[in-house]
Amino acid sequence: MIVIEGINKTIGEKAILRNINLQIKQGETIGLIGPNGAGKSTVLNIISGLMKPSSGRIKIFGKQLKEHPLEIKNKIGFLSHDSFLYDHFSPLENLKFFAKLYGFEVEERKVKGLIREVGLAYFMHEPVRSFSRGMIQRLNIARALIHDPDILLLDEPHTSLDQQAIQILNRFISKMKKRGATIIMVTHDLKEAFHLCDRILFMKDGTIIDDFPVSEQKVNLIFEKYFAQVGSDEKNF
Repeated sequence: MIVIEGINKTIGEKAILRNINLQIKQGETIGLIGPNGAGKSTVLNIISGLMKPSSGRIKIFGKQLKEHPLEIKNKIGFLSHDSFLYDHFSPLENLKFFAKLYGFEVEERKVKGLIREVGLAYFMHEPVRSFSRGMIQRLNIARALIHDPDILLLDEPHTSLDQQAIQILNRFISKMKKRGATIIMVTHDLKEAFHLCDRILFMKDGTIIDDFPVSEQKVNLIFEKYFAQVGSDEKNF
């Protein structure tokens, strides 16, 4: 479903990714875990088409990403550190705009329902510039899901969310999993990855150093495995 072959990314003289090879089946939820600077977010940016690799190739749905960028991008939802939202638009206006950007005609009833689901019903017509970081992240969740993507990319999605918003996000992830969407999540939270993911990949220095199914592990053993392979100096753990 997603096939990554020999991906390298170099910026200046710095190697960000080194010979990344990865196959992800449809419906899998993958957790990318590693220290800051390991290349996790770069992998998501390249899969999403926001960044081009220095070498290597990516196939999604059997098609080369570089040959069918728009067709493939329209099937991807990306929840990143950047919201991409327009601060002078309201949540309703933002979601309608992004739906059209993806080439979808979405009923206003669906848009309003999604806004309610992320807990922003009372702010539906307020400009985003007045929102807190947590509120923006909630709306960003809705933006990533407005077109019912087949692939969902999540870059540290639980950052800046309160407990209620974390529950909302996890509920959406569970819904996506049930309908067969493929999810790739960058996270520093091993416990969240354990509960949400089918596979976990450890990254370090731009390479994948381990790849294993969660079903065969216990959470404490995953912690031990991480610290043994990656190191114990990560403050996030």
